[in-house]
Amino acid sequence: MRIVVVTLFPEFVEHALGFGVLGRALERGVLAVETVNPRQFATDVHKTVDDRPYGGGPGMVLKAEPLRLAMAEAAAKVPQARRVYLAADGAPLRQRKVAELAGLPELVLVAGRYEGVDERFVEQCVDESVSVGDVVLSGGELPALMVIDAVARLLPGTLGDAESAVQESFTDGLLDWPHYTRPEVWSGSAVPPVLIGGNHAAIARWRQQQALGRTWQRRPDLLAQRELSVEERKLLAEYQAEQDATRREQGQNRD
Repeated sequence: MRIVVVTLFPEFVEHALGFGVLGRALERGVLAVETVNPRQFATDVHKTVDDRPYGGGPGMVLKAEPLRLAMAEAAAKVPQARRVYLAADGAPLRQRKVAELAGLPELVLVAGRYEGVDERFVEQCVDESVSVGDVVLSGGELPALMVIDAVARLLPGTLGDAESAVQESFTDGLLDWPHYTRPEVWSGSAVPPVLIGGNHAAIARWRQQQALGRTWQRRPDLLAQRELSVEERKLLAEYQAEQDATRREQGQNRD
């Protein structure tokens, strides 16, 4: 897969790509990432790429023309790419969207800065806008890297074990189950016995129960979107009963 990032800070993006999963994906040729800097298309001596917003207000807005020319440069590198603008007002990024992007051969990611970019550029040169969360960041470089990382994990050949990309949070609409490793007892807390008993069916059932329970506790909005099977409802009810019993026991101990 080939990705081009349109950014005022190419070094920011390029430096972050050299670590961990992304570094391996680049080394293996699974992924190729380039950058284009809109500043190289500014025509004045100061290489100005922003200006004050019409209508007044704080901050600066990225000018449309340097961005358009940068997008044209990116399109020359990846002519079949989908063009995605990372913006706070974009559609929320979900794992389903990540999987969709991972299925594309080419992608352009536009990292905004300051108060945003001229809306005319978005209307004429962008296919869709995506947000990585209900937060406001200084620029789109971190969101672009998040998209690249999430997409790279789904590309064949990136991960040592392809199953790792399947058994993760959000893959089936639920949060991940808790994980444990050695030692068996740490700081007075032991690994759940089911995980060391060797019964793979029991382990799978426990993991599904924990995934349902964690989603119910931490992201009920995800659970509300899911049509639970009879077995999933049973597992969730068991989890809720165990949580109630634990709270009652803790309350008695405090008394």
